[in-house]
Amino acid sequence: MNKCFLLFIFSFGILTAQVKKNDTLAEVILESNRFINSSTLITPASQIKTEDIERYAPTEITTVLNETPGVHVFSGALNTNRLTVRGMGSRTLYGTNKIQAYYNGIPITSGIGETAFNIYDPESLSQIEIIKGPKATIFGTNLGGALLLNTKLPAKGKTTLRNNLTVGSYGLLKNSLQAGYRDEKFYINVLSDHLQTNGYRDNSNYDRDAIFLDVGYQFNDKNKLKFLINQLDYNAQIPSSINQTDFDEDPTRAAANWKAAQGYEDNKITTTGLTYQHIFSQSLKNTTTVFYSYIDHYEPRPFNILDEFTNSYGFRSVFSGSITVLPFKNKFNAGAELYSDTYQWATFENLYEENNNQGSLQGDLLSDNKEYRNRWNAFANFTAYFDKLAIETGINYNKSLYSFRDYFNSENDNRNAKRNFDGIWAPSLTVRYNFTTNHQLFGNVSYGFSFPNLEETLTPEGVINPEIGPETGINYEVGTENYFFSKKLKTNITFYYMDVKNLLVAERVDEDQYIGRNAGKTSHKGLEFSIKYLWELSQDLSLQPYFNATFNNQKFVDFTDEENDYSGNDLTGVPKNLWNGGFLLNHSNGIYFSTTYQYVGELPMNDANSLYYNAYNVVNLKAGYTARIFKNFSMEFTGGINNVLNEKYASSILINAVGFGGAEPRYYYPGLPINYFGGVKLKYLF
Repeated sequence: MNKCFLLFIFSFGILTAQVKKNDTLAEVILESNRFINSSTLITPASQIKTEDIERYAPTEITTVLNETPGVHVFSGALNTNRLTVRGMGSRTLYGTNKIQAYYNGIPITSGIGETAFNIYDPESLSQIEIIKGPKATIFGTNLGGALLLNTKLPAKGKTTLRNNLTVGSYGLLKNSLQAGYRDEKFYINVLSDHLQTNGYRDNSNYDRDAIFLDVGYQFNDKNKLKFLINQLDYNAQIPSSINQTDFDEDPTRAAANWKAAQGYEDNKITTTGLTYQHIFSQSLKNTTTVFYSYIDHYEPRPFNILDEFTNSYGFRSVFSGSITVLPFKNKFNAGAELYSDTYQWATFENLYEENNNQGSLQGDLLSDNKEYRNRWNAFANFTAYFDKLAIETGINYNKSLYSFRDYFNSENDNRNAKRNFDGIWAPSLTVRYNFTTNHQLFGNVSYGFSFPNLEETLTPEGVINPEIGPETGINYEVGTENYFFSKKLKTNITFYYMDVKNLLVAERVDEDQYIGRNAGKTSHKGLEFSIKYLWELSQDLSLQPYFNATFNNQKFVDFTDEENDYSGNDLTGVPKNLWNGGFLLNHSNGIYFSTTYQYVGELPMNDANSLYYNAYNVVNLKAGYTARIFKNFSMEFTGGINNVLNEKYASSILINAVGFGGAEPRYYYPGLPINYFGGVKLKYLF
């Protein structure tokens, strides 16, 4: 690993030594005096902006993520979400992996590849960018892609005070208070947010407090510094999944054992980052971030109580610029990222059955473990521009290491074990051709991977399995983006195909225990389509309709589980089709009305394809009115209805569920029935 990393730095040094100060492309590379956290890919990326987020209730971002073609979020609760991209991550049971996520440029994907994205306040976000597939080499080359979350900046030259209060069904209460100031050299943004709800189901209360501070200062034309801290404290009860009988008779029920244990999770999460940017010349700059995060997680479950602590730290450094000695326009990014965390976890007996119906009670220690996890990424990409043609090449090098210590089983000879994965080189090639300024064709070929987490590498005896390795795949995609009618109409069509080898399968061996293994191959094929139009009905009235669609054909190519051959079956947990659409009607007098529609096609619930979940539709409405009371003071009133048709549906499916002791398997997380919300936002600029 060290030799490869030194070779990378040496090569980069030779490259940047040829960069001169008289670069005429500075506007292409440096853009402005802002910190840039976007992907800057030459292919169109899926970007979700503030106006998209504001079409929904300001409680979570899963609904707006579902609008993105190729993306689907299974949402069991505010604290139970599974993000899938082109089918990647569909076999993960309780969380999100297969992607690499960043929050204002700070890595937030753990050392074992897991990402909690729904804990961030949607009212603080200015943009969400989703890069599908492993083509963004500077943001890792995970098979699912990358997720970039960027927060809002205060209005320039103004001091801003804003408060947004939202109330709704099932005891929903959310209050967000923001204060900020920004001038030419300095900005500060402070946000305090509280969210609580009683939940639709038994044992589903949720209570979250967040404090966010973002400060930046520009010392001169060449040096800037930025500091961010985000503190979260939330307690969420867990109703878990339910069986078919409970789902049909009364979907408000919690799983019986989780209700009896009054299961919940309590989390305290701190994320900090310090970013320094230096401009060496008009054609070269460096942005370096050092970060630290801490997670304190306590979760009483029916089968045991989990108590865990995670300390994470690292750095990310990126050089950006162009090479002026070349006879064509160009840009490059190159750098490295280290993410390291120490994960300490223990389990205890849960004596809830002996606690007089008072819920969970901690008993004797069952296990005591510590994991050390390190992830190195070195990366570079280079883009060349030739009139109408642009070519982008990229490379990513990853080196991952797990170290495991078992402090409970002192007599176990394997209680101290390491897994040092071989380094992986992942290249990418992208080509874009602009027929005109409004019509472009693009294509990409890229290689990606997904590592197993440490628990998947362990056998039931706690011994690391040296045979299990990462999933790998090659992604192919081709698409076109077009604008019509003076750019009022925008369309995007993308075809993709990805073969995944060494498929990681989580095999359930007990109620709370899974082991991993590489079990075969999958084929991911699909078509993604989006269309958006701005229709100016009059000088004061505009209509903005949109429609997104995903058509999936994803299958097991070679997959045998014990004596069962599932080759040729549909990939478990992937909807066949996804449609999203709606419109925003906006009047200059401050009145607006929006509607959103989601269709989720049928999906296989088990590998045998013997059980499918039927398609369903969800329609949401929202309206609002903004009134300017004084010159610098405005009020906005909002109201909305979610699931207008009162559709009964499961918003998440636990695939391959197994019933223990003769019980029915618990596949279903019920979605919310019709529910309402309303709010008032006060904003003052001075």
